[in-house]
Order: sequence, then C-alpha cells, then structure tokens
Amino acid sequence: MPEIERIEEINISQEMKSSFLDYAMSVIVSRALPDVRDGLKPVHRRILYAMHELGLTPDKGYKKSAHVVGNVLAKYHPHSDSAVYDSMVRMAQDFSYRNILVDGHGNFGSVDGDAPAAMRYTEARMAPIAMEMLRDIQKETIDFGLNYDGQLKEPLVLPSRFPNLLVNGAAGIAVGMATNIPPHNLGEVIDGILLLIDQPETEIDQLIKVIKGPDFPTGGIILGYDGIKKAYRSGRGSIQIRAKTRMEESGNGKMRIIVEELPYQVNKARLVEKIASLVREKKLDGITDLRDESDRNGMRVVIELRRDVNPRIVLNNLYKHTSLQTSFGVNMLALVDGQPQVLNLKQALAHYLDYQIEVIRRRTQYELNKAEERAHILEGYRIALDHIDEVITIIRGSQTAAEAKDSLTERFGLTDKQGQAILDMRLQRLTGLERDKIEAEYKELKKEIAHLRSILADEQKIRGVVSDELKEIRAKYADERRTKIKLDASNIEDEDLIPEEEMAVLLTHRGYVKRMPLTTYRAQHRGGKGVAGMGTRENDFVQHLFVTHSHNHLLFFTNKGKVYRLKVYEIPELGRTARGTPIINLIQIDQDEHVQALIPVKTFAPDQFLFFATKMGVIKRTSLSEFENIRRNGLFAINLRENDELVGVHLTDGEQEIIMGTTLGMSIRFHEKDVREMGRSATGVKGITLEKEDKVIDMDIAVPGKDVLIVTKNGYGKRTTLEEYRIQSRGGKGIKTLSVTKKKGPVVGHKVVSEEEDLMIVTQSGMVIRMNISGINRMGRYTQGVKLMNTDTDEVATVARVEINDEEETSESSSS
Repeated sequence: MPEIERIEEINISQEMKSSFLDYAMSVIVSRALPDVRDGLKPVHRRILYAMHELGLTPDKGYKKSAHVVGNVLAKYHPHSDSAVYDSMVRMAQDFSYRNILVDGHGNFGSVDGDAPAAMRYTEARMAPIAMEMLRDIQKETIDFGLNYDGQLKEPLVLPSRFPNLLVNGAAGIAVGMATNIPPHNLGEVIDGILLLIDQPETEIDQLIKVIKGPDFPTGGIILGYDGIKKAYRSGRGSIQIRAKTRMEESGNGKMRIIVEELPYQVNKARLVEKIASLVREKKLDGITDLRDESDRNGMRVVIELRRDVNPRIVLNNLYKHTSLQTSFGVNMLALVDGQPQVLNLKQALAHYLDYQIEVIRRRTQYELNKAEERAHILEGYRIALDHIDEVITIIRGSQTAAEAKDSLTERFGLTDKQGQAILDMRLQRLTGLERDKIEAEYKELKKEIAHLRSILADEQKIRGVVSDELKEIRAKYADERRTKIKLDASNIEDEDLIPEEEMAVLLTHRGYVKRMPLTTYRAQHRGGKGVAGMGTRENDFVQHLFVTHSHNHLLFFTNKGKVYRLKVYEIPELGRTARGTPIINLIQIDQDEHVQALIPVKTFAPDQFLFFATKMGVIKRTSLSEFENIRRNGLFAINLRENDELVGVHLTDGEQEIIMGTTLGMSIRFHEKDVREMGRSATGVKGITLEKEDKVIDMDIAVPGKDVLIVTKNGYGKRTTLEEYRIQSRGGKGIKTLSVTKKKGPVVGHKVVSEEEDLMIVTQSGMVIRMNISGINRMGRYTQGVKLMNTDTDEVATVARVEINDEEETSESSSS
C-alpha cells in the first residue's frame, strides 16, 4: 500500500513559545545555574565524576587534560570540548577558585589574562579537597540518572561534604536570569553552618558576625559592610572591592605606589595598559613610570610618582578611573529542587545543611543495611560452627550444591543467603581462631547496628555527625582570610581627588563668590594693597574675605534663618580679576533671600557655638555639632517668628561678649553665657527689649580694645571705645548710643571695628564710598557724630567693614 502523507497544522507562535520555553528551562537547569546542594553546574559535576572514575586522585600521577575531556564528552557531556576544557581550567586556577578542585600541571592561564595551553599539553588530577566533593558517593548518598544516550548513569548531584556553593562561588548567565555568587572563606562558612546546627533560629545578622563577607582568592579590600549586609539579607547587592596598595619611598626621595593585590577578576595586564593610557591622555597626572615586577613570589606593580605630587591624590584618582577599585554585583541565584531561586545567606546555608542531613541519613541507612547483611551471614556461620559435624554430613550426602543448600536451610532454619554463605565458606574458617574472629566481628557488628539505628532514630544525632565531619574538614583545609574588610565604606568623592591647600574665599556685597589659591592671592597682594584681588562692579565690593582650607566647610546663613553648606573646593576657582559666580548658582536660595553671614568650619566640634540674633531682638546659642548634617537644599538654623529676620551669626567658643545695636540708637552688651545652649530648631530668647518701631540692625563680638562704629541713614557716624558700653544682662533695654534725629535719621550700621580695617558705605541708589576707620575720630557715647558721606536725596542702605590689605580700592577694581 502507498504510504499515506500526514500533515499536521501547528500554530507557529505557540510552537515558538513552547520551544523557546523548553530551551530556556534546559539552559537554566542543565547548563548555567549551580545546584544549591553541591554548588556545581552539570559540566563541573561531570568533570569531577569522570576524574573520580578514572582514578585521578591526589595520590596518583597526572593525566593529560585531553584524556579527561575526552572521557567527559564520550560519557556525560554532549557539548563542545572547549566548553569542558574551559570549565576544567577555571577549576584549576587559584585566582578564580578560592579552593581549587582540579590540580593542574602546566600552563592553566594567569591573572594577566594569558590563555591556557591546549589540553593536549596540560595535565590534571583531582585536588585534595575535591575528594570531599565525592566522598561517600558509593554509599547510595545521592541519586543517579541516565546520561545523554541512556547507556550510563551519572550523579544528579555530588555529596559535597563542604559548602562549595559559597566557598567557591558561581557565575553564569541563563535565559532571563543570571547568577553571581562570590567565593568565601571555608572556615567561616563552616562556622556559619555549625552555628545553624546549634541554633536553628539564628538570624542573618548573627550569621554575618561569623561569615564576615566574601573572601576572594586574589585578596583585595572590601569597602564597608553595607553592601555585604544587603547581599546577605536579600540575596542581591553590590560590594566595592579595592586593590591592596602601599606607599614606598624610592632612593631619590620620590614616592611610589606598590600594588600587591587586585580586586577579584581584574586582569593585571589590562590594568597596567589602562593606567599607561590615562597617563598618555593627561587624565592622570604625576606618574613618571609604570612597571610590573610580579614574579612567582607574588604580585608587585610599581607606579613611580613625581616628587611634587601628593601620592594619596594620585592613588584616589587611580581608584576612580581604573579597575584598582571595582564593584562585585552579588546575585545569589541557585537551583532549589530544580527551580531557580534567589537565596539570602541563611537560606543558602539552610538548604545545604538540609542536604547534608539527607546525605548522612542515606549513608547511615546504607551502612546499616550492609552491617545487617553481614551480621545475617555471620549468624549463619555461627549456627554452622555450632553444628559443624552435621553440616559436613549434610553437604557430603547431597548430590548437588542446590540440594545441600536446601537441606541446610530446612534443617537449621537458615535463609538462602546464609545457606549459600555456608556452602561458600572455606575450610580454614573451621579453625578455633577463625571461630573467635567470627564471634568478635559479630559482636562489633551488633554494636555498630545499634549505633547506626540510634543515629537514624534521632535528628539531633544526625546533625551531630554533620557537625563533627564539617569540623574535620575545617581543621584539614581551612586557611586565613585573604580579603580584608575596611570599615569605611565611603566611595571616592571629589574631595579625595582635590589637593589639600589653603584658599582665599571672597564673597561680595551683591552675592558673587570665588576662591583662589592663597599662594596666588598673596603673590598679588605683596607690598601693600596691591592690584585687584577680585573684579567687581563700581557699586559692589568684597564683604567677606577669609583664608581657609580647601577641604573645610562653608556655612551660609541667610536672612530667612536658613543655613546652607558647601565645601570650599565646591566654590569655583577663578582668576584674580574674575568677578566670581553668583551664589544663587551654588546654593538653592530664593530670589528674596540673601546671605547674611558666611562662616568657615573645619570640624563640627561640640565645644564651639553659633550665636544668632534676629531683627526682633531674639538671640540663640547652639552647638556647632548640630549643623554637621545639612541637606543640599539647606535647613532652618533658627525658628523665626512672623516678620522676623536673621541679622547676624558669629562662631564663638562660649566665652565671648556680645553687643547688639538697634535703629533707634540703643545698644546692649552682655556675656554669651547668659544664653543657655539650645537646639537647632529652637526659636531663642530675648536679647534686647525693643521699643515700638525699633529693630535690631546688627550683632557683633565685643572684642576688648576695639571700637563701636555707628552710621546713620543720612550719612552721619561716630567711633566710640568699647569700654563706654558697660556689660548688662541680656533682655534689658540697653543703653543709648546715639540720639536719633530727623537730621541724622535712624541707625543703619553698628559695627565693632579696628583701625586696621576700612569702612564701606553703600547707598540706596548703589553708590559706594570707602574710607579708613582710622580717619573717623573717636567720640564719646553721648556725642551726635559727624558727617561721613553727603547723601543729598540719597540714603545709606548698609555698611560693611573690610581688611585694608585684603581688598583693592574702588579705582583699582574699576581699572581691572
């Protein structure tokens, strides 16, 4: 009959979906992901089992790698030979595996990325610890399955008597998922399992105290515990790893950086090439020579530095721009009962512990079965020896062995196995000595059987066996941790890349700011006032100028009571004649907000204080330490009442005297200790009692030997010695410092000054006049003052003091 053609219609989209899912699951389960029990992928498991079958134990000689690969391909792994050999090579690399499983002989690659020699040239055998992966495999501790062609059986999992998943880690990319488990210290991981055996309710945070973190075969330094804790708690996280380096002084007085250990999986040769490339491209400055002096005794990469550079800055730049610092993305994904699952640290340990309990239970049951079988045979021997003459008679009288066995079993109540064992027994076993041996063996077997049964009957005893055997492995194979963990987890910030030097910071009346290296500033100002230190508009001037460190903090206090913080290095460094950058571009202040005070701070010491004063006479003293953590968008430094404004802030040591002045000519001087220390969010207490329509215009530190300068709205002013202002208690009305008249107008400036300063007077229309303090005569507190500036229809808006030698005259500024 002709063959009937059979056509079956299939939905192609459904077929594609089904086929891809089959492929994806095959990759996930059979290729890319490790099993949580032995920490191995199928290819690694097959390599170890094939070497075990070939007898390539540590006490035997090496065999060609091609021989091993050929056996794996022929029997178990139907994929390419390169896939098998590459996997075997990695198992032999002491810079890839924390505890190598293959003992390689020959070129198996290097940390420089050198490829291994072909498998026909290299040789291999099992490493000593690999024997623990296969120990007890012959005692029915695991399940076997058919190989790819159904002709042989292969282990579905190895007994893995140590926690290989965490000890050697794993990496793999499946379909839609990936795993990346870092290697760990064998001793620490076993200690973690022992803790779980003793205290099953142990939390992850307690385990972290035992398993401190990953322990990479290449050493290095882990930065901080945050990434470790996140990875151990959730199964996912990022760990920062840094090379181990040290500074060394060369014979010519120059410094050099020595790299002794690299982060895990960093290629040394590529690292050296990258550093050289960055130097050529001028992205790294200060490096004069670069050498790789590594040998069989260890790693040593030498980076020679120029004499004038800061080695720490160069090293931080290397961390930032090269793989001397890398991140390891932890993703603890493994197969649990054939299903991919992300595991936290406790789950990974618990799954392994459950598996080892099962291994011990199956091994114990196997040993019990063998002991009982042997005891059963020995019981037959004992019966035969007790009736030896009759046994011999029965055997001699039988025509066949089968007849003899049947007769024995019927006469003495033996089983077939016992009857056959008696028939197989050699005549020498009939001697008295042999009889004693049989009795002794039988007694030992009875004890062993009782012991094995007691283990199987008690879960705690099984856990005890697991514990004892893990302790033996730890004592035999554990070594010291190679990767150090540094408590400081900070990454390389811009600050680490900026040289530490003194800077001059300048802030103008109209809110322009810049910084200059102090060396430049001093060079431009040598011999008097010198040339312009900052190019300003005619109606602008430098109101704040001070010398501070490039890594110090700057606190900006605004009239709205908010405080902002910048590092000095965050202020743009500009040229001598540059106008500066608007402060509004650096801190997030509102349009109607302006900087009222600028204070440089090195450390936020609790024994230093910030003293505040507001327009409505409220004062407050707060520890500087309260301002250590300031958000980028600022925070409130003082809680202002409605319609109140901050007029002044000063940094004190808690022992200063304070003086305040008002628009109606009142002034009060008191000791800052009169004001108790308050929190940052406090409003404050009364500093001066104000008359109706009066308000505070300024607050200053009363420095003995200095003068008080008063300037009015219509341009009048006077200078009076500070001694004429007696100390009072805070909260009073104060004393009269100037009689305010219609001619003079209200007070707009109240400053503590010295003759080494200049006075800047700014009018409402923006006119600026500058005069030396020494040119203003001293007068008594009761005098009316003299004309300092002809205002005509204009009015004085504000006054400021500047250092004589720290700013140029207006004419110089304009010409610049």
